[in-house]
Amino acid sequence: MNALGLIRPDLFIFLCLLFLLIIVVAISQITRTHKVYLAFHSIMMVWPLGQYAVSIAVRPDIQLIFLKLSFVSIGLIGPGWLFFVLFLTQRTSWLKSSRLAAVLLPSIISVAAVLWNPNGLFFTSEGDHLGDRQYGPMFWLLAFTQFGYLFVTLISMYYTMKNDSSSKRRKQMTTTLLGMFVLTGFAVLDVLVNVMLRDYLPIVPGLMSIGILLSDFCFVVAISRYGMFDVLSTAQKDIIDHMSMGIIVVDDSNKVIEVNRGAEPFALVAKGDDFEMDKFLSSIEHREEVREFLYRYRNYPGSRQQTEISWRDGRYVSIQISPVLDETKSVLAKVITFQDVTEQRKHVEEMNRKNEALHERNLELILIQEELFRVNQKLEQMAITDGLTGCYNRRFLMQQLEHEVMLNYRYGTPFSIFLFDIDHFKTFNDRYGHVVGDEVICKTAETVRNSLRRTDILARYGGEEFTIYLPHTNREQAELLADRIIQAVAASEIAVGKETVGITISMGTITEEAFQKPVDDVKEYLRSMFAQVDAALYQAKNQGRNRVVVAS
Repeated sequence: MNALGLIRPDLFIFLCLLFLLIIVVAISQITRTHKVYLAFHSIMMVWPLGQYAVSIAVRPDIQLIFLKLSFVSIGLIGPGWLFFVLFLTQRTSWLKSSRLAAVLLPSIISVAAVLWNPNGLFFTSEGDHLGDRQYGPMFWLLAFTQFGYLFVTLISMYYTMKNDSSSKRRKQMTTTLLGMFVLTGFAVLDVLVNVMLRDYLPIVPGLMSIGILLSDFCFVVAISRYGMFDVLSTAQKDIIDHMSMGIIVVDDSNKVIEVNRGAEPFALVAKGDDFEMDKFLSSIEHREEVREFLYRYRNYPGSRQQTEISWRDGRYVSIQISPVLDETKSVLAKVITFQDVTEQRKHVEEMNRKNEALHERNLELILIQEELFRVNQKLEQMAITDGLTGCYNRRFLMQQLEHEVMLNYRYGTPFSIFLFDIDHFKTFNDRYGHVVGDEVICKTAETVRNSLRRTDILARYGGEEFTIYLPHTNREQAELLADRIIQAVAASEIAVGKETVGITISMGTITEEAFQKPVDDVKEYLRSMFAQVDAALYQAKNQGRNRVVVAS
């Protein structure tokens, strides 16, 4: 009866593990990672089942079989941990054939020690029943081997969590890590209480089994809560494999982590291989579009890129790169797609040939339209400018002033008007001829234009007379600007043969800034202003020329 009491926890835990296994199978779609987990789960289930069988078996040989089976499962838990974590973190490419042999060798040695048990170096019975047993040095070899597997697994998880900033992945790793520590803690407690201190403390049954149950519960919680296994992965893999587009997924170190059958016509790579875009395109790297594509591939890894190249066998291939980013915009992987666009390219070329004739027919019409546009622009420019000086003409100025005066009165904006003509201009014409007279007019207009602000309007009023409209200009500003213009013109000269001739102007100015009464007739108002500024101009001439007179 006491023996039966010792085995009840193991039987109960075995049933719980079996129940968890049924739940995982029921709620999950079986993927490759699921298969690894289920194998790991099955290994853990063997321990409580074996312990229970040892307790109820009567024949010593049957007891020995189940006891060895229990410790074989313990010997396989270490590599089971490692394989499970490698599949979980998508680092299965690490499992090369040489590494796989090295990983399994310590476990194989431990399992062999359990099955062989030479001279009782692993365990010996202390009585008629194997429930009472003494452990030898090979037992400690098994224990330390499992701790070695735990250490390697923790290193793998550390590097994964260090290089992966995804919060979801971190929660997955944290939950898995918790399960591993729980199992390790109960295993250490079982060894300490039931092996090392068994002569001083009472036997506590089921400690290892409880640790297995709690750790497996952590794995199941991670499966259901954090989506550790992607239930759509199988369907996605099937869809990707049947796509005609070639797809290669590489990690941040350019190691292939996924490839479909559609990529075979473009690149013969497998999972775990290194895929270097520079080597892949080395035969056509000299082409301009390929050089640009490779430059962006190297220097802008976080951006989407696309190029279309002429392949070696005459096909046209479209290559697209889509980065997979985490929350911090760091590149986790790159999805590289290859698509044969030869047929589309042929259709495009055919369309281009058909459109070429239409394009040529339309070209003449476009040229005619452009010529008409230029002629219209020239006519519009001729309609508002003076042909000799390039300044605005009198008609354009008066139209602008009619509009500007009403706005200035509405908003109370001061403005000024200058009227000037060239001193002794008739003398220039009589002495040097009309050609030199025209040159004097152009030189004066150019000098004045260079002295004005961008908003001022210079117009040829008639003959050698010019008008300047100065918006947003009060009396003080107008006087300063008028003096600057007078000085600039006086400093200018024109060469006539071997002789140099100076130019001066006389100017009348008027400023409106009071706005005491509204303007009823803007044309009449402008005639009045020009009459006043014209009187000021003649006053400047009568006072000796080369000066400014402000209209009162």
